[in-house]
Amino acid sequence: MPRDYYEILGVSRTATQEEIKAAFRRLAREYHPDVSKHPDAEERFKEINEAYAVLSDPQKRAAYDRFGHAGVGRGDVGSGFGGARDFGFGDFADLFEELFGMGGFGRAWRSRSTTKRPRRGRDIQITLTLNFEEAVFGAEKEVQFTRQEVCPTCHGTGAAPGTRPQTCPTCHGSGVVRQTRSTFFGTMVQETVCPTCQGTGEVITNPCPTCHGRGAVSKTIRKKVSIPAGVDTGTQIRIAGEGELGENGGPRGDLYIKIRVKPHKFFQRRGDDIVLTLNINIAQAALGATVKVPTVDGEEELNIPAGTQPGQIFRLRGKGVPHLQRPGRGDQIVIINVEVPRRLNAHQRELLEELAKSLGTEVRPQSRSLLDRLKDLLG
Repeated sequence: MPRDYYEILGVSRTATQEEIKAAFRRLAREYHPDVSKHPDAEERFKEINEAYAVLSDPQKRAAYDRFGHAGVGRGDVGSGFGGARDFGFGDFADLFEELFGMGGFGRAWRSRSTTKRPRRGRDIQITLTLNFEEAVFGAEKEVQFTRQEVCPTCHGTGAAPGTRPQTCPTCHGSGVVRQTRSTFFGTMVQETVCPTCQGTGEVITNPCPTCHGRGAVSKTIRKKVSIPAGVDTGTQIRIAGEGELGENGGPRGDLYIKIRVKPHKFFQRRGDDIVLTLNINIAQAALGATVKVPTVDGEEELNIPAGTQPGQIFRLRGKGVPHLQRPGRGDQIVIINVEVPRRLNAHQRELLEELAKSLGTEVRPQSRSLLDRLKDLLG
């Protein structure tokens, strides 16, 4: 009696298509005759393929669930790789690549078309540190990084002056070599990247003394870049075409500048708002005062009304950070902190004692904390 297809793949009868496909991949890798050391690998592999051919097809699976093997007709299922296209793979190359990655047969079918294809160069990422004001208002900065440049001696050929690369004697310029293999499926021709020229189709017998045959040399680049106003830590700036050299005539990659902003002595940033804690004395808080407040634009006058409480918040409109993607600026938020003097002279103590007598000794609990009010304001 033939074995149950669900049992062969090791899945339940309620398994999803993704679970069935995952089981097939795992078992196919384990029992493929070209890589498996199991003595019955060939028979097991045929059995696995047959089970997957049925269970991966919703109609065949429904017939199998209802009538068993009689419902699908084992002769119609095929074995070995006979059902490869029924598995959802375009051809043998797709199947091997699905099972074994870019090695083996998967590489063979693609090596001819990819070895000399133009490829874009790699991107380069650097970090640029700014002070707080540079991040707020933008700046012109010089950055330094290292990248590959075309060798000035050989102009990218890799060969010494007066010579040139020669056609590879192994692959005769094709970049690939063929190997014929006999398998239980029959004779198969496999193409792999040429081990002599690494797929370029050329060999350098007399390397350039400057780049040693690489065709490129490392060079330190210094470039001035414009940093827009409003950047913050984590902002990335892309400079197109300033990355590494492309291959086979492909374009350069890009340069990415990642911004890091140093913390400020007084200011803190919350989005596009700037937060400042301002210390005032008890007399200014009680009687009111006009004080000068530092901002990124210089000092601004702020009117402190009489009776201002610790934690009270004032907003200076348009004194924050410029919006990065639109016009306008955020605000500066000023949080009042009433400083209690630690040391008093005799006259100050006398005045405060007199004030204390007039105010009495009654105390009251606060209904909402300073932290709650800050959360309301800053989100």
